[in-house]
Amino acid sequence: MLLHTRPFSAFSASFLAALLLSLAFLWLLLPLPRLRPSPQIAQDALLSPIKEKLRVYVAELPRDLNYGLVEQYWAYEGSKNAIGVVSEASLPNGELPPYPEDPLVKQYSAEYWLLGDLMTPEYLRTRSVAKRVWNSSEADVVFVPFFATLSAELQLRKAKGKFRRKIDNEDYERQKRVLDIVMKSVEWQRSGGSDHVFVLTDPVAMWHFRSKVSPAILLVVDFGGWYMEDSKEDLEAVGAGGTIQHMQVSLLKDVIVPYTHLLPSIPPSHDHLREILLYFKGAKHRHRMGLIREKLWAVLENEPDVLLEEGFPNKSGQNQALKGMRSSEFCLHPAGDTPTSCRLFDAVASLCIPVIVSDTIELPFEGMIDYTEFSVIVSANEALQPNWLVQYLRSIDVNQRKMMRERLAHVQHKFEYDNGLPGGVGPMIEDGAVNLIWTKILHKVPVIKESVTRERRKPKGTSIPVRCKCS
Repeated sequence: MLLHTRPFSAFSASFLAALLLSLAFLWLLLPLPRLRPSPQIAQDALLSPIKEKLRVYVAELPRDLNYGLVEQYWAYEGSKNAIGVVSEASLPNGELPPYPEDPLVKQYSAEYWLLGDLMTPEYLRTRSVAKRVWNSSEADVVFVPFFATLSAELQLRKAKGKFRRKIDNEDYERQKRVLDIVMKSVEWQRSGGSDHVFVLTDPVAMWHFRSKVSPAILLVVDFGGWYMEDSKEDLEAVGAGGTIQHMQVSLLKDVIVPYTHLLPSIPPSHDHLREILLYFKGAKHRHRMGLIREKLWAVLENEPDVLLEEGFPNKSGQNQALKGMRSSEFCLHPAGDTPTSCRLFDAVASLCIPVIVSDTIELPFEGMIDYTEFSVIVSANEALQPNWLVQYLRSIDVNQRKMMRERLAHVQHKFEYDNGLPGGVGPMIEDGAVNLIWTKILHKVPVIKESVTRERRKPKGTSIPVRCKCS
């Protein structure tokens, strides 16, 4: 039996169309599902090259002003200690010589690792913030590859008494050679030096020509070594009791960089019970800003759970410091001859919460790193009050200490230069010290370009007056 169906009416068609339209409208009102990329796509995104790059041109200097100085150091030390001579010819496949392990030199080794990054072939540098360019007109900055720290330290070892003289001073002659080459270059003439980068981590690096390089971007561990120079220039204008207004160094143009830590880093998984409350190892008597050390020593030496050890960073001293820092909750970081020291970064490597007592300290990568999350920062006046510092540290409970130590572990790599490769040539630690230094310089590029533009448009024989002395 066949069923008889009614013809589809116009009314039915209109009703169905309206229904479909309503459903479509309701579907549009629903929240869209979140699409998650596949793990492979996410990983590829993480490995994609950094887009914003600092374009760096390396000034042309003879090899004896950088890697040749490393070889000269090893030759000099070898002649004294029979440790063997490291030379370009003795290294396999043109490998670069290793930087000295002497703690007093190694702590200032930023110059070596930064140049090593720039020496790395481009295909291995996709994760570096810096891009080396071979035409200076394409560059944001000009890197001056002079190992100023090693030059100074060699002179201090060979003839310390002649360091401040100009006669029979090899370091002075090297500094002069560098400036003769750099200041006669097209690049310096074009910018007046404001786009040039000098690595001056040792407080006495480039000592004879600081006023000459002051227009440039200076990479320094702090401004302590510059205070006396500035104060001499400003003394008549400001007065002995006035504020020192820097003429040669400034956070606006310069970059504070970390020391190279001397103690090996400890991962959180290797951490253990810390029985000492507060630890310090170093020289008790220092000059200038370091006078506070002797006062702190007098306040703290009889406090229970506080260990103060006097000594210097030789091999036995490093072993003592390693044991002390890894056994302590807090590590004291007072000013020395300058506001900071390598001790701060050894504390970070040891997961020992730094206690910073240095009122004029400048710290690397501020704006990228918040030191208050993993450090205790107190004024000198507070720290010198009897019993105050120890009581304050004891008031920080176990959970707070644990959280601060976890944050220390999170930032350890940010102060790491060494990528574990000969000469530092090869991929750098992505979020390590070298890349963060390049990033800090990159942030200054707009100001640098403005300065260069102003310098170019000046009529001959005129100068733009300095309108402020900014910190």
